[in-house]
Amino acid sequence: MRYQELYDVIHRRPFEAFRIRLTDGQSHTICHPDFAWLTRGSVYIGLPSGDDEVPDRAIQCDLLHVVSIEPAFGKNGRRSRRRA
Repeated sequence: MRYQELYDVIHRRPFEAFRIRLTDGQSHTICHPDFAWLTRGSVYIGLPSGDDEVPDRAIQCDLLHVVSIEPAFGKNGRRSRRRA
């Protein structure tokens, strides 16, 4: 994934929650633009451990391992299903 592509999704107005898929099959949902931080070669993703969805830890993902980004919620406002 290129830096600018991810930057554009994070800074889209109005913001739309999205899911990042990685080469190892993991996926992470970004529900707020403040929960993803970009550097030239990485994205840091804030991960919540509770139901309030406020991050209390973060992981670093190399942009080379970001396979795709997709909307996190379907047209009905529900989380879209994860594909295995």
